[in-house]
Amino acid sequence: MSGWRVVVDRDRCQGYANCLDAAPDVFDLDEHDIAVVLTERFDDAEHDRLERAVRRCPVAALRLEPATDRPGTDGRPR
Repeated sequence: MSGWRVVVDRDRCQGYANCLDAAPDVFDLDEHDIAVVLTERFDDAEHDRLERAVRRCPVAALRLEPATDRPGTDGRPR
């Protein structure tokens, strides 16, 4: 199964919310103002939009990578 996922580096995120401005249906901020991804997998058609949102992070706390079936990789706190 193809597709993409966005990974948040929670130690690096500083809550600027540029990603949220760029793609409010993809990102939110948690109670600590750290970005979370609202969906685990995105279609190939979403790649360019996701890439633009990832590039808007001023501290490079986001990365876009091919989706896998690995559990627990949605960027949410555990």
